[in-house]
Amino acid sequence: MLKSSAPGKIILFGEHAVVFGQPAIALAINLRLRCSISPSNKFTVNGQVLSNKQHPYIYTAIDKYWNSQPLKIEIDSDLPSGSGLGSSAAITVSLIGAFQAMHGSIIERQVAERSFGIELTVQGRASPIDTSTCTHGRGVFIDKTPGDQLLWEIRNDSKCWFIHHCDVPAMKIVIGYTGINAPTGPLVEKVRRFVEKNRFGNEVVEEIGQITIEGLKKLRSGDQVGLGQLMEKNQKLLSILGVSTPELEKLIEAAAQYSFGAKLTGAGGGGSIIALTDQPTKVSEAIRKKGGTPFIVETGAPGLIVKNFD
Repeated sequence: MLKSSAPGKIILFGEHAVVFGQPAIALAINLRLRCSISPSNKFTVNGQVLSNKQHPYIYTAIDKYWNSQPLKIEIDSDLPSGSGLGSSAAITVSLIGAFQAMHGSIIERQVAERSFGIELTVQGRASPIDTSTCTHGRGVFIDKTPGDQLLWEIRNDSKCWFIHHCDVPAMKIVIGYTGINAPTGPLVEKVRRFVEKNRFGNEVVEEIGQITIEGLKKLRSGDQVGLGQLMEKNQKLLSILGVSTPELEKLIEAAAQYSFGAKLTGAGGGGSIIALTDQPTKVSEAIRKKGGTPFIVETGAPGLIVKNFD
């Protein structure tokens, strides 16, 4: 039996804008998805027969990168599906990492690249930020030009993303999950239509990119007050793009009184918010009172881990 795991992630700055080549910052968190793989006489996932409809990411990973005997796959996850915390990236990275380990050695860059390709196939449009963060762990900064601490580059058609390691100070972050499952693909497509038909949409995307660059400086200096202010600016722009919801705004407002700043994280449309705070218990209570599910998380989590138990 082989076991693999990958962390969830939060996007601190730059979601949606990163699809259009703008920079973004994502942090791995200590909520993980765990995957156990063993030989079988048919492909199953948690006791169910594998199907593209029920398990699109697993089905696509097997279709593209597995050509051996059927597998019994067992998934256990701390990450709610559709929560904006990278559940699809975590399962894809866990599987591709496991496949590589079963055939030899793990190449992080290749895991991230192949996993991105799978997300692209399933969602129709994506950026490599989730899969790179789940692969590498800790912190990731994505930009359109190479810089210090470059990990790898990933290309798709005319687009090129340069993935960098990002040093992350210890920070207390509370996630507030709305309980609303929000698939990424339709939201990304919604933003694409807005940006491509509206010059103002392009300006919003570019401003998010500028906030991300400033956020990187604040992150490196440990300026949590400054980070919080930038999170609030980023949230206003995401609202303009149409991916915030009343449920997200309600949790953001509840968290704000005890936080340096709060915003949605991931695709939006539901999913989760994040709050940067030095009072995580009070933020959690405020989120719970408004109907959300809070998670107090730690940053700096390791990336892909694979262990063979044969």
